[in-house]
Amino acid sequence: MPAIVLVGAQWGDEGKGKATDLLGSRIDYVVKFNGGNNAGHTVVVGGEKYALHLLPSGILTPGVTPVIANGVVVDLGVLFEELDALEARGVDTSKLVVSSNAHLIPRYNKVIDQVSERFLGQRKIGTTGRGIGPTYADKMNRIGIRVQDIFDESILRQKVEAALELKNQLLVKTYNRRAIEVDEVVEDLLQYAERLRPMVADTSLLLSKALDADEVVLCEAGQATLLDVDHGTYPYVTSSNAISAGACTGAGIPPTSIDRVIAILKAFTTRVGEGPFPTELHDEVGDTLREIGHEFGTTTGRPRRVGWLDVVIGRYAARVNGVTDFVVTKLDNLDTFDEIPVCVAYEVDGKRFDEMPENQTDFHHAKPVYEMLPGWKQDITGCRTFEDLPENAQKYILFVEEQIGARISAIGVGPGRDEIIQRHELV
Repeated sequence: MPAIVLVGAQWGDEGKGKATDLLGSRIDYVVKFNGGNNAGHTVVVGGEKYALHLLPSGILTPGVTPVIANGVVVDLGVLFEELDALEARGVDTSKLVVSSNAHLIPRYNKVIDQVSERFLGQRKIGTTGRGIGPTYADKMNRIGIRVQDIFDESILRQKVEAALELKNQLLVKTYNRRAIEVDEVVEDLLQYAERLRPMVADTSLLLSKALDADEVVLCEAGQATLLDVDHGTYPYVTSSNAISAGACTGAGIPPTSIDRVIAILKAFTTRVGEGPFPTELHDEVGDTLREIGHEFGTTTGRPRRVGWLDVVIGRYAARVNGVTDFVVTKLDNLDTFDEIPVCVAYEVDGKRFDEMPENQTDFHHAKPVYEMLPGWKQDITGCRTFEDLPENAQKYILFVEEQIGARISAIGVGPGRDEIIQRHELV
């Protein structure tokens, strides 16, 4: 059975858990292949809300094996806090598997992340300060610490010593902070070793065997397309590959295993952190959208920046991910508007762009070109088929589908697991 990749089509927070829920019992494995605890999923099950940050959302689906793959960076303290919180609510977490090659976030990288962001001042990126970026930098600089290292104290100590030779110079001489002791980092990591040991495996081999056995593997991206380190709105991006191709390196599966890419597109647009945002609203309409959609970060609690739907971004996501199916979420959040603007192009210094500008300067100065669609002015949360939707809501979906160039296979009409319309099968 080929693998399925699930990605965000905008700047994150699109509601990827909704698609995972829709696939439900047809999935055998849900794999997180990039990122860390710098992004979150909010999933509503039976009226109960679960906020997940590091764990794959599939951990809430009975029978599914959740996998944290090699492309993820793991804060062990956060991992066990989340597991304990779920277990306290009766969720079985015993099937979780963690890659032995995943990199760990040591405490010194959280300190460096926070102080360096403050040091940048107005040039800050808007990171969550959780040590994600510095840990990925360590990975590329080959001074990182992997999960397998905490099972050999001698190797762990050597790696921490090597990393702190450099890190302490930065902390003390540049940021005027105290040096971090090797012993405190080693002890901090070793405290989790025995509890973690039963969860650790060669996840690439595990997934290869699953695919050979015709089991369904869903690879779930953290963050989203425009936060991808190569293809996002650089430098206001995350530190890993959040597009569909990242599933191959981040989970250790070949590209020939993937035959479906599902992208999640919110019916409007949000982002957290710094960076350009052509359709951003700075008025009462934006405040209304934010309140209706409860647009506050799952991980940070920060108010999200809010704007109208941008189908230029949707087309871009379709292209770089090879999207086969879109899932549109939060359509119900548009129920109260008389007219709904959709950005179909950009204008930059008198020039029209129907596709994403190739350079950062043009995108930063892009002004949205809107097409106005009529609203439907009624509650759609009870709709369960496309035909149940008001005519103008149907027209909105069909217009977006035409603009982004890929089919919309499902539509979220409410926060609950069952509040969704399925137009085409996703598996």
